[in-house]
Amino acid sequence: MLYSEKVMDHFRNPRNVGEIPDADGIGEVGNAKCGDIMKMYLKIDDDIITDVKFETFGCGSAIATSSMATELIKGKPVSEALDLSNKAVVEALDGLPAYKLHCSVLAEEAVKAAVKDYYDKNGIAYDADQFAFDDHDHE
Repeated sequence: MLYSEKVMDHFRNPRNVGEIPDADGIGEVGNAKCGDIMKMYLKIDDDIITDVKFETFGCGSAIATSSMATELIKGKPVSEALDLSNKAVVEALDGLPAYKLHCSVLAEEAVKAAVKDYYDKNGIAYDADQFAFDDHDHE
């Protein structure tokens, strides 16, 4: 089978779908090549991500990786969310087909974009390198 049980589960029953109207940080990223668009909403209280929601327009893998990414950062400090790698998302899903790995990269970027938005809105200084996306991840 191409997809793990976890991928199928998160595709069929995605967690944390929707939007947060008064979100503290919103990140929207897209991959023009595959047409996937991800929007991530963060609610942050005392540097802890108290709530996270996403809206994804894309394939099953894009939905599953967004869903898993939200699960991995919910209740965690913002710094841990920034450390979330696409590899961690893929591992948590028990793997993805190679040609779908770009979906996990998008999920990572959506989280980072939302954190960056939160930092910008609140005038929090950050290291720009943390938000530099490597193009080599995009196959």
